[in-house]
Amino acid sequence: MCCIIFAEANSTGEDHKKVGAKYMNYPEKKWKILVIHHSHTDIGYTDRQEKIEKYHVEFIKQAIEINEESHLVENAKWEGFRWTCETFWAVERFLEKTDLGWHERLKQALQRGELELSATYLNMTELIDNEVLTNMTSRAVEYARSIEVPLNSAMTADINGYAWGYAECLAELGIENLFSCVHTHHGMFPAGRKQIPFWWETPKGKRILVWNGDHYNLGNELGIASKANLSYVIQDEFIHSPIVPNQWERAEERISRYLCKLEEEGYPYRFVPVMVSGLMTDNAPPNGAIIDFIKQWNEVHGNHIEIEMTTLSQFFALLRNQSQEIPVYKGDWPDWWADGVASTPMHTQIFREAQRTLRKVKRLDPDAKLINSTRILEAEYNLMLYAEHTWGYSSSVTEPWNPLVQSLGVRKEAYASQAHRIVFSALDDILQTKGEAPLASGRTMSYKVINPFPYEIEDYAQLFVDSWELPLIQEGLEVIEPIGNNKIPHQLYTVSRGTMVCIPVKLKSKEEKIFVIAPEDQKKMMTTSSYQKAGTDGVRDIEVYYDQEIVVTTSSIESPFVRISWKTEQGIVSWTDKITGREMLRSDRTYHAFTPVYEKTAVHDPGEMAPIRTLMGRNRKGMNAVRSSGRLTNSKIITSGKLFSVVELVYELSGASYFSLLLTVYAGIPRVDVAVRIHKDSVWEPENVYIALPFGEGFAPGELWIEKTGSSIRPRIDQLPGTGTDFYCVQEGVAYVSDKGSLSISMPDTPLIHLGLLEHHPILLQGHPKLNMNSGELYSWVLNNFWETNFKATVGGFYEFRYFLQWDHQGNDKEQAIQKCHVMNNGVLCFRTMDIGGFYESSPSPK
Repeated sequence: MCCIIFAEANSTGEDHKKVGAKYMNYPEKKWKILVIHHSHTDIGYTDRQEKIEKYHVEFIKQAIEINEESHLVENAKWEGFRWTCETFWAVERFLEKTDLGWHERLKQALQRGELELSATYLNMTELIDNEVLTNMTSRAVEYARSIEVPLNSAMTADINGYAWGYAECLAELGIENLFSCVHTHHGMFPAGRKQIPFWWETPKGKRILVWNGDHYNLGNELGIASKANLSYVIQDEFIHSPIVPNQWERAEERISRYLCKLEEEGYPYRFVPVMVSGLMTDNAPPNGAIIDFIKQWNEVHGNHIEIEMTTLSQFFALLRNQSQEIPVYKGDWPDWWADGVASTPMHTQIFREAQRTLRKVKRLDPDAKLINSTRILEAEYNLMLYAEHTWGYSSSVTEPWNPLVQSLGVRKEAYASQAHRIVFSALDDILQTKGEAPLASGRTMSYKVINPFPYEIEDYAQLFVDSWELPLIQEGLEVIEPIGNNKIPHQLYTVSRGTMVCIPVKLKSKEEKIFVIAPEDQKKMMTTSSYQKAGTDGVRDIEVYYDQEIVVTTSSIESPFVRISWKTEQGIVSWTDKITGREMLRSDRTYHAFTPVYEKTAVHDPGEMAPIRTLMGRNRKGMNAVRSSGRLTNSKIITSGKLFSVVELVYELSGASYFSLLLTVYAGIPRVDVAVRIHKDSVWEPENVYIALPFGEGFAPGELWIEKTGSSIRPRIDQLPGTGTDFYCVQEGVAYVSDKGSLSISMPDTPLIHLGLLEHHPILLQGHPKLNMNSGELYSWVLNNFWETNFKATVGGFYEFRYFLQWDHQGNDKEQAIQKCHVMNNGVLCFRTMDIGGFYESSPSPK
């Protein structure tokens, strides 16, 4: 409840006339508004990335100058100015681009507590892995320690969530507080209410204090920043313009209404924090005039509503001293904005390969003796810049032809390719020290295979033979392991510029083995077979009933571990675990295994490309979206051998001129590799492409586990209340786990998964009683362009997305199931070497 009190009661008539106020609708209790002044870091949204870097260097200079001037007698009007560096990235760029004099001035301002660091390096998506995230976040902590400044808080703006591992990362680094400013456009804050605190319990049981805040420009909406007004979260009768003629009256009205509303809603505190920017834009400078407004306001209304500029640590110190009980939540905080990664699918794929390979480099060189820390940091920096939340220029969808849109898009994607180049260059240097043979005439066909993992693995090694070497083995070949002089089973297949020789390997932790390809002693006899395989027409449509390792027909493929069958028009209709006899596909599935699903929301006027997308809300599609699934039209046997066989299933799919699946089934292990190949049409209208993964039946009742940054969770279960439950950004893959065993599905290229209904539907948040916990149908969400501002406007192009599936019946260890995803996505290292392992000195014939 609010009461109307005339402003003259606590100000002189002259003061009152000066500000132009007539009355103020004061709330019931005495309030303090705590203003946190910052610049939202949005790299590439408002200008070129390198230009934004310059902006933020200048912003810190300006903040230092305003702060220093506030201590001068003639500029006492700015006394009380505070500035919070939202991201440490901006501070690093400042330290890199300025001289020691500026460094000292920043240090002094930080030591006075009038400028403050945030432990956040950048506002991130969940693409980044835990190792890189921790390393980059620690840089703020290390800098603060070096200048003897306490650092206990972090803030983020815009982004809609974090992997649960982020809480652990902060806690491990000594960061006690997190201020979150969720932007609810196509997203939402957790817990059903904003402007409240909660304790976020980490996977290891530690806690950080979170302020579940409002939009990062709320202070601008309330009118605290002159000539930087906003009407976005607050929609009322006032004009929507950053510069308005009635600034003071607008501020009075909006502030009083806002505080009265907080009281009406049972807000428990007498203070409330609001973020404010100096201009009405992302990447905005500091504004000393905000202090002018605050001083003027306090002269007029300070007895009832006081405004004070503060910092993160000062705010959290006040919050921690309150007596009100604060709830404790534990679990993941899924990011509503994670889906942007599928609007640049090729570069996201390159990013993920670079990030995985960086982990491999670190495992091979744990003490950094071969690759110096500067190169590692450069790779991590580029990975962070790609995974940062900005996915393009602000008009990427409405003006896709704009040269600025295109140049900023290229720069964004270049971060992924640059990281990829740095990491693979480092790997090349490491392999050279491990004996990789240079390209030279007369190289022996000797190969070194390395297990980069700290545990035993079973996999397949790929030994590459250049095309000009094929005459050396055209009469046949053998693969020999010199130690023990063992002959290793192998299978050949053709690849670009040569032939790959595939062999099964089993390696202990970090074990290295040598294998040699040698011409076969005896020429193979080429003749016909007496067994049924195919007629003279070449068609394999007879199902063989006698014992063979892998049996392939035009409608099925079968190994000792699995039988996969398909039907024309329908696709893959059965995936049977032959050890148990159980079907692995859900009986209630909407689409068959690996069936592509295409959605498009029609837009009839190019001028409506953005408005139509805005109305999609959290569904990522319109109510009128047209959905269709792929239709299987043909199947082909690509190769059939003793180790594995490959079939191709060709589909017709709306929105694509080509779509096929390559299924590789192995004879020796329960594993299937699937490659999705697509030539996507260029479409400007909002669209989505999903790949159906209706697995889990053979392991029911079980649970779906997904690997997020720094932790594995059960989606819809291990989450904060009120968070999204439709889609997630995963690291290496997912696993169905039960006491009957586990099924691991690794996803090296496509990080987004979708659970449950694809149809436009009311969104059910975590904790909703109607939510079907952990059992929604699983999809890989590979392509989208639905966002109306900075997603890439079209996802047309050629793509191959890979999936590796492996299962066992050894119990319900979720960590081992996720570990298999890492092994399948990385594989073993294999390269040519001059080390022949004593092969040519050995006398006995291979066993």
